[in-house]
Amino acid sequence: MSRCRVQISYTGRVQGVGFRYTVKQVAAGYELTGTVRNLPDGRVELVAEGARAELEAFRQGIRDAGLDGFIRHEDVQWAEARSEFRSFEIVR
Repeated sequence: MSRCRVQISYTGRVQGVGFRYTVKQVAAGYELTGTVRNLPDGRVELVAEGARAELEAFRQGIRDAGLDGFIRHEDVQWAEARSEFRSFEIVR
C-alpha cells in the first residue's frame, strides 16, 4: 500500500468554531497520521499522511461532520508521504 501526503489550507469561518477539535475527532476513524493547526492569517492547515483512498474519505468526513458550512475554500496539495507523524494531533 502506497502512502501519500495531503496538505489542505481551509479558508472561511474556520477558527473559533471548534474546527480543529472536530477534525481530530474525525481523524480517529481513519488510518492516517498528521496535524491540524490554526494559521495567523485566519486559515486552518491540515497535513495528513495515509493511503490516498483513506485521505479522500477523511476529507469528505470532515465536511460531513458539520464543518462544510464553515469552509469557503480548500487549497489541496498532494505529495509523497514523509512518514514524519506518529499520530494525528492538534498543533498550537
